[in-house]
Amino acid sequence: MEERPDLRGMTRDELAELVSSLGEPSYRAGQIYRWLHPATGGGITDISEMTDLPAGLRSTLSGSCLVTTLEPLRVLISADGTRKYLFRLGDGNVIETVYMRYSFGVSICVSSQAGCARGCSFCASTLGGVARSLTAAEVMEQVSAVERDVREKASHIVIMGSGEPFDNYDEILRFIHIMTDEQGRRLGARHITLSTCGVIPGIRRFTAESLQVGLAVSLHAPRQDMREKLMPVAREYPLDELMEALDDYFSKTGRQVTFEYALMNGVNDSHEAAVELAGLLSGRRRMALVNLIPVNPVRERGYATSTRAAVRAFQKELENRGIHATIRRELGGDIDGACGQLRYHYMQEESD
Repeated sequence: MEERPDLRGMTRDELAELVSSLGEPSYRAGQIYRWLHPATGGGITDISEMTDLPAGLRSTLSGSCLVTTLEPLRVLISADGTRKYLFRLGDGNVIETVYMRYSFGVSICVSSQAGCARGCSFCASTLGGVARSLTAAEVMEQVSAVERDVREKASHIVIMGSGEPFDNYDEILRFIHIMTDEQGRRLGARHITLSTCGVIPGIRRFTAESLQVGLAVSLHAPRQDMREKLMPVAREYPLDELMEALDDYFSKTGRQVTFEYALMNGVNDSHEAAVELAGLLSGRRRMALVNLIPVNPVRERGYATSTRAAVRAFQKELENRGIHATIRRELGGDIDGACGQLRYHYMQEESD
């Protein structure tokens, strides 16, 4: 049986083609698009809610198209206000989405895949591997579902949940275009950040897009041998080649790169590691921002969070050497805050 198209993941141009094929005037595409992706956030959950469409068109669309809608299986609310959502997909897979409130507004962290194939040794997302990549509609609906729940519009989107976005390149790019469309959500591209573990072909392709979306790279180690132990991707895409690709990205886009560095006690948080990291970035001061992350402990992984003193000392060493470094505010530590934890624990419960 032919799969029905999902309106939630269609661009305006694709909707225009659809309504034209149904013999409808072109302006109907704009109406549908604004119902799905209103500038105020959220969006309808059923075609019947598109009240300015003729009843006949609504009936036709209901019979021939889908509108992906996610209902949470669980919502965990942290003492700091962070919310972690566990959503079930139409095929039974589950994914995580996180709501975070900052002084600058609401940030929603979306997953790009159900699970992850990249195998980082400290990350819960990779436990159990990857089930599949998500559609643009499923990524988009994560944002909309959270907005409907909290009744707030996201001011920032981070593609940093479970999965490697560049392993799902086309659907993530489609999602970005929908989020930034001036006739829909109108979210500025600079308010979106995509995080990669260092998939060089994806970085090269992303560079050529000339988007203003922020790029973050999970680094977590200052040298190749250490990075290989923590991140298998480093064996496929070595650190020196990764840095060359990022140099090219900065040269062509002028956009700063955020280097994510999860600090683990006794693993990568030493004074020597800070000196080595500063050396790696010494000629890249204009390009680099280091975001230090006290790692959320994952009991299945065995890594411990660095002490507060060690985190501060690491930051100070970088800054003394001219490298701009921030410390990420710790959120959601009391609600399975690490990427993939809630999903993995739910899957374990279901299998018992």
